[in-house]
Amino acid sequence: MSTTTVNNITAAQVKELRDLTGAPMMDCKKALTEAGGDMDAAITWLRKRGTAVMAKKASRATLEGSVASYIHAGGKIGVMVEVNCESDFVARTDDFKELVHDIAMHIAASDPKFVRKEDVTPEAFEREKDIYRSQAAATGKPPQVVEKIVEGKMSKFYEEVCLLEQPFIRDQTVSIGQLVATKIGKLGENIAVRRFARFKVGEAGETIAVTKPEQKAE
Repeated sequence: MSTTTVNNITAAQVKELRDLTGAPMMDCKKALTEAGGDMDAAITWLRKRGTAVMAKKASRATLEGSVASYIHAGGKIGVMVEVNCESDFVARTDDFKELVHDIAMHIAASDPKFVRKEDVTPEAFEREKDIYRSQAAATGKPPQVVEKIVEGKMSKFYEEVCLLEQPFIRDQTVSIGQLVATKIGKLGENIAVRRFARFKVGEAGETIAVTKPEQKAE
């Protein structure tokens, strides 16, 4: 643990961290103290805390929230997304509204196919795995090496097609799942991305993704 004390942390540092993360002032001061005044380490501390809070609240029902829309590229791409929380009070806060808007904008730009990894259909999973296995086997590498290659490529596949695994378009160091976790830590309620639909002019169909009922969105 850092030997830095609260007295060594300046108000300017706390404000800078709050501006960067949106976390409460006391959490920012605690993070900076734990990180010895290192801003990057403090951000990491806050993200881990957000993930821990999210895990504790994951079983709590999310029956409130809002549906938002986002239109991009001069009306060529449109998105609707439903994000849930626990109370109408939180749903009406600027922080929650900002999160929903950011997620809708991200979906428009990144075109995910599923909300989370658990929502990937068995058909899509096996199809991609077979493709990667065939590609790796064609290199002549031993079977155990082939399987490691396939495992790595499947992790990348999830990052490409699952909303919560994708790097946030405004900050590539943060996934959408981590973005949600940060808001959970700040707002004190469970938050779940329920479903979204993405439409693009000229495409044969639209992308519609719904979290499986038995799963909790992160």
